[in-house]
Amino acid sequence: MSENRASADPSAGPSADGELRADCANCFALCCVAPAFAASADFAINKSAGQACPNLRQDFRCGIHTGLREKGFRGCTVYDCFGAGQKVSQVTFGGQDWRRAPDTARQMFEVFPVMRDLHELLHYLTEALRLPAAAEVHNELRAALDRTRALTLERPEALHGTDVPALRSEVNVLLLRASELTRAEPRVKGRGKRKDHRGADLIGAKLRSADLRGANLRGAYLIGADLRDADLRGADVIGADFRGTDIRGADLTGALFLIQSQVDAAVGDAATRLPSGLSRPTHW
Repeated sequence: MSENRASADPSAGPSADGELRADCANCFALCCVAPAFAASADFAINKSAGQACPNLRQDFRCGIHTGLREKGFRGCTVYDCFGAGQKVSQVTFGGQDWRRAPDTARQMFEVFPVMRDLHELLHYLTEALRLPAAAEVHNELRAALDRTRALTLERPEALHGTDVPALRSEVNVLLLRASELTRAEPRVKGRGKRKDHRGADLIGAKLRSADLRGANLRGAYLIGADLRDADLRGADVIGADFRGTDIRGADLTGALFLIQSQVDAAVGDAATRLPSGLSRPTHW
């Protein structure tokens, strides 16, 4: 998966600073080693957690980076560590790589998924703080942001012991409130009652040209759904599964908490409208 985000512009998108943008040049390819792969439509092979992908080169670069999709590694192209890779590599472990310092390897691989979860929360908190309509919870969001960022600077032992599920539950309450306040604004209200599809099974659903303005699609399963020409302006899509979702011609401007990996997993075209800061995938 390394190099997947190396060319991203740190100044673009909801995460304005480079802290939350993957910098593969300063990471020891942790995403190519720490996670486990299961042979599937997303990965061509099985790989155990902590085992280096056979495509990983000695310089921590991917040997098939330009042909990942064609060679059966589509899952790598939609992965985003939110900058956790370089944080663990350069801050938590002070630039020691797991090949030259093998005694750090196990701990580094254990800490990486924790850091990735913390950085994902930082990303969402940062975006929520940029929602003017959520001003009444900005102080709480800022406090949660500061607390979460402080956790990312802990020593490996403390990081590994972080209760991420508990923290995520706390943060989600604030993110949901920020979403509700924003979606209640007249400019994002749809015709009639706003749709509530939170956690809904919409796999393969026929939603072409659907009016989903201001809808709640948090955690919805949209795998293979037909959302061509749909209006998702102001919809909350945090955690929604967009794998194979057809969003050709769809309008996602202003969609809340939409991330690049969701866009990368979907099927779009030149007519798909995206929020500022998100890039149109080259495979569309």
